[in-house]
Amino acid sequence: MTPTPHLLVERHDGVAVVTLNRPEKRNALSPEMVVRLAAFWQSVADDDSVRAVVVTGAGHEAFCAGGDLGTLIPLMMRTRAPQDEWEIQFAQDRKQLHAALLRSASFFKPVIAAINGNALAGGAEFVMSTDLRVMSDAATIGVTEVRRGLIASGGSLVRMARQVPWAHAMELLLLGEPVGAERALAMGLVNRVVPPEEVLPTALDLARRVSLGAPVALEKTKEVVVLSSGRPLEEAFAIETRCTKENAATEDAKEGPRAFMEKRPPVFRGRAAR
Repeated sequence: MTPTPHLLVERHDGVAVVTLNRPEKRNALSPEMVVRLAAFWQSVADDDSVRAVVVTGAGHEAFCAGGDLGTLIPLMMRTRAPQDEWEIQFAQDRKQLHAALLRSASFFKPVIAAINGNALAGGAEFVMSTDLRVMSDAATIGVTEVRRGLIASGGSLVRMARQVPWAHAMELLLLGEPVGAERALAMGLVNRVVPPEEVLPTALDLARRVSLGAPVALEKTKEVVVLSSGRPLEEAFAIETRCTKENAATEDAKEGPRAFMEKRPPVFRGRAAR
């Protein structure tokens, strides 16, 4: 019998849906999942048919419980030898974990998190890498690494205080205690809180609405926000100016105003002007 993949990917109508698929392990990050995720982000970055990505977990118990303490973490700490092909691939390049969690400033397609259940440790860090977040009212989220003698290294130490006020950020990072959905919403950590059965449909609706935008315009908008964060104003404005010029050189930048004047929906193709 063929083993069930630890990561499932579907693509339809401009939206890719990625499901962390280890519900029996609370969707903890395994070497296989990390390797597959890293490869997925690389492939979708150049896939013009994908305008937005939705990330979720299988089941209702967990979005992601972080790194698997029995497989992934020992491999990272070099206290366990690789035992299968996925573990060998991960051990050969441990930086794949950062790629899997989007710990970079180079992926500019919009990403929506459908937080179907608890998002803890690396799972919470994964959420921090996304742009829009829909959370189950039964879920919790927490950067819990300090309670295990570890430090959060999936990007949240850098991102947290840029995304929520300082006091909220330090509460989450230093206490290491999960917070419920309503508290996460009040902190500004998530966009929507809905019943469990509405999490994925709500995230898919947001992705559909996002994908109505022009592909290059969407990516350039995110690029400016990401790359200008924390920079002096003049440097930030220079990034905005560059991306504005690059977007203006697309067919879509001409199609959008033309469609508005002609009172019809625009047909965006994500191509440079000819």
